[in-house]
Amino acid sequence: MIQKRHTREKVIRLFFFLAASISILVLTLISLFLFSEGLPIFSEVSVSGFLFGTEWYPTAYPPDFGIFPLLAASLAVTVLSALISIPLGVMTALYLAEIASSRFRQIVKPIVELLAALPSVVIGFFGMVIVAPFLQDAFNLPTGLNLFNASLMLAFMSVPTICSISEDAIFSVPRELKEASLALGATHWETIARVIFPASLSGISTAVILGMSRAIGETMVVLMVAGGAALVPGSIFDPVRPMPSSIAAEMAEAPFRGDHYHALFAIGMVLFLFTLAFNLIADHMAQKHKQVGAATL
Repeated sequence: MIQKRHTREKVIRLFFFLAASISILVLTLISLFLFSEGLPIFSEVSVSGFLFGTEWYPTAYPPDFGIFPLLAASLAVTVLSALISIPLGVMTALYLAEIASSRFRQIVKPIVELLAALPSVVIGFFGMVIVAPFLQDAFNLPTGLNLFNASLMLAFMSVPTICSISEDAIFSVPRELKEASLALGATHWETIARVIFPASLSGISTAVILGMSRAIGETMVVLMVAGGAALVPGSIFDPVRPMPSSIAAEMAEAPFRGDHYHALFAIGMVLFLFTLAFNLIADHMAQKHKQVGAATL
């Protein structure tokens, strides 16, 4: 019996090892393909000229491969959507977990989670048909397809993920901590701010990572509602063209293995490195808060 149990454990361990190895292998192959197709462009343009060039005209003669407007647009859209979605998602999670009644929470939480399942093309269509005309009329703009519209739609996509995972993290805080805080004379709001929120900060950080990761790499929404102008934004109401939308819009028209083709893969490299750096920083913050929370507890 003991021998069979050890054999079964070895088989299960081997299965998980193979699954993890396949995942790592696939990621490695994708990365190698991405870099092998993107690096040749740097024989035509320098790295600094590619990253900080202000003109993106890949079909001109001679072509210009400066992606700074695309990079600035991606950063601006991500930051603005984060400013909207993170407070809204976290505060909604705190309300559902600590303030709302059990009956209200049972009704609202499935609705919030259902919003996360909406296809991005539906959200983009909503931004084009409803939000864009409203912004254009309300602020007297030349077009409602702009940075602010794209940020709103990305925030709309990120809030359900941030809210759902943050609520689970808040619920995982031991009940004894809350009861001890209340027994010492703290109010409900003081308990939320000084006990529950710090203790669940690691899980909330993970929720923010997942929500922002979806916003950073989102293609369809920004392709539909960002405006498509490869210009450095001067305000939140300027049309922009983030990196994912440029790849999606131009890859079908780029000659195979031409300079334009390699430049688009190089944009994918930048987006990959940008996303990787964001996730490493966010993971470090989550681990740091986890350690601080554990030491406090």
